Amino acid sequence: MSGALSHIRVLDLSRILAGPWAGQILADLGADVIKVERPGEGDDTRHWGPPFLQDATGQHPPVAAYFLGANRNKRSIAVDMTQAEGQRLLRELATHCDVVLENFKVGGLARYGLDYASLKAVNPRLVYCSITGFGQDGPYAARAGYDFLIQGMGGLMSLTGRPDGEPGGGPMKVGVALTDILTGLYAANAVQAALAWREKSGEGQHIDLALLDVQVACLANQAMNYLTTGVAPGRLGNAHPNIVPYQDFPTDDGYMILAIGNDGQFARFCEAAGDPALAADPRFASNQARVEHRATLIPLLNKLTIRRTTADWIARLEAAGVPCGPINTLADVFADPQVQARGLRVELQHPALGSVPQVANPMRLSATPVEYRSAPPLLGEHTDAVLSALLGLSGADIARLRDTGVI
Repeated sequence: MSGALSHIRVLDLSRILAGPWAGQILADLGADVIKVERPGEGDDTRHWGPPFLQDATGQHPPVAAYFLGANRNKRSIAVDMTQAEGQRLLRELATHCDVVLENFKVGGLARYGLDYASLKAVNPRLVYCSITGFGQDGPYAARAGYDFLIQGMGGLMSLTGRPDGEPGGGPMKVGVALTDILTGLYAANAVQAALAWREKSGEGQHIDLALLDVQVACLANQAMNYLTTGVAPGRLGNAHPNIVPYQDFPTDDGYMILAIGNDGQFARFCEAAGDPALAADPRFASNQARVEHRATLIPLLNKLTIRRTTADWIARLEAAGVPCGPINTLADVFADPQVQARGLRVELQHPALGSVPQVANPMRLSATPVEYRSAPPLLGEHTDAVLSALLGLSGADIARLRDTGVI
């Protein structure tokens, strides 16, 4: 069965995470994604380890788990874009593609004739997506952008972590490169929107995506809490700024999460916890009151939750229809029966590494399901096939390019 984007070809000049994440999403949906890498080195994340997976034969260098997480279903070609002939190859490939993804600094590809203006001249239908730290204009446009930096500059770290004065207090980044991931998601959405517009207009376009823009956009309700009051929200640890109780609580053997979203759920929790009077207390009877009296309520709940184990609480509260759950390690996550039932771990066969584990794509399309066609590629694994099939190069042509270091 063909994927929803099986008619689309992508020339992926991006590296690290945000761009490759977008490319992997498009590839999972069926697009032919041609990943362009530097001869000899490839994408930087091939080397970002440990951990690495090693070729049992020793014929190929080890590959970092980081790279393996963002590059499945792609074809890799190794082309030196600093050489004039490499630039010519990539421009010609762009005429056979629908989309270009790139995350070079602003203006960085113009010197190679691979910027939007240059490629639009040879392919007016091209959708060209540029991912940068700060966008194509503005006072920071020339700066390099990194996820950690953007989490700080974009306000996320000001909201994440324990409050000052508490043990471990201070701003914290999120445990994954979330801004990169979110930018990749926005990029994949923007590309598909541009392709839909091309269906109507026949015209391609340039997409300007900035990590900072994405991070600010994803402040969501916290941004609105500030914009509507003029008061910047502070760090609340695992608590929620607008809902109480909605945080972690101590148990007899660890911690659990309570995610109570309405007054009925709170009343059922109090009943299950053996203190129904709490739900009738005017200070706690409504969510607004509970937010206002958070400092009084939370210590009272802590004294209740510490009496039972996490497993006991989850069984009791699930039976009462109260949202709750454990704080799982990744080992717990992939052993969870729901995670297993949903098939969120998949295995793909790699030409050198054997079976490579992958985290499944969460999109479930009934008519055009996500495909797992191939493991993340070897560096330059598909150079010969792509150049011969799309550009009509002969074996002698390819051998000459390899001898001169272009590929």
